[in-house]
Amino acid sequence: MATSGHIPVLLQPVVDLLTLTGQEHTGGVFADCTAGLGGHAVHIAARLGPTGTVILNDLDAGNLARAAEAVRVAVPGITILTHAGNFASLPRFIASHGLRATCVLADLGFASTQVDNPARGLSFMHDGPLDMRLDPAGPVTAADLVATMTEQELVQTIAEFGEEKHPKPIARRIVQARQQGAITTTAQLAAIIRSALAGKPTGGIDPATRTFQALRIAVNDELGNLDALLDEISAGARALQPPGSTHTGPRTEWLAPGARVGIISFHSLEDRPVKHTFANLVKAGLARHVIKDPLGPTDDEQRTNPRSRSAKLRGIQITSNDSGPSGAKGCSHG
Repeated sequence: MATSGHIPVLLQPVVDLLTLTGQEHTGGVFADCTAGLGGHAVHIAARLGPTGTVILNDLDAGNLARAAEAVRVAVPGITILTHAGNFASLPRFIASHGLRATCVLADLGFASTQVDNPARGLSFMHDGPLDMRLDPAGPVTAADLVATMTEQELVQTIAEFGEEKHPKPIARRIVQARQQGAITTTAQLAAIIRSALAGKPTGGIDPATRTFQALRIAVNDELGNLDALLDEISAGARALQPPGSTHTGPRTEWLAPGARVGIISFHSLEDRPVKHTFANLVKAGLARHVIKDPLGPTDDEQRTNPRSRSAKLRGIQITSNDSGPSGAKGCSHG
């Protein structure tokens, strides 16, 4: 079940998390918040079988179509629904179709078609326009931010979203450079950053890495959207509690009782809110940990897919009663 050479990250742990081996999964509903090229979806679909339903979401309409076709070929007859947009709105899309997801995945990385395409401007490995939009129709590009942010705004963005230890010289050099002309390509920006950090320790990575991450996060509001998805997971868990439950807050009926939720993050800014949200749900008796301590790639996976190096998978199972954590049943990988 290959998907055009794309290698899904942490594939076997994801399949094990979302579909317990030896249990019946036919007819289940899988929601893939970040379908990419369908690498995870085709394997989950195989567990669900032709009576199952796969709901695919992606900002990139081209990748969404590829993912849907990959699932259709892998499991003929399976029901496929697609949602082109922000994954924060996916739960309401699911609820609007009268469905309840039995397993949910959000892989917060990027498809190879995005990273390897210079026209997307996501990488400094190849020169291309300074874009960085995951949604090609998005209103703001990285070039727009570099051209309009004040020096202090650049410092704050690079420090907060890039966790860069030396944001001030980078911001200063960007402001100086744009006075000489617009910064419109990834190569231009990478050269500016490298010159600003010349002689400073960068932890063995390219000096441009953290600033590129910061701008990409800002362009796509990645952390804001992740927070919104986590809020919807909490709302879905609360919706499963009985009338008179002590749990208050918004309720969105989009998760099935016992639904399993897995999220793959790639840096601490993503992993931290996932960890806290999952822990809070467990503490409140709304979920149990299935993967508490994050699972990372094996040495073999890192060798065959270097982009998996920083991946971390956490997973929970939503409970459907108000009995607290001790009421949760089932096996645990964590």
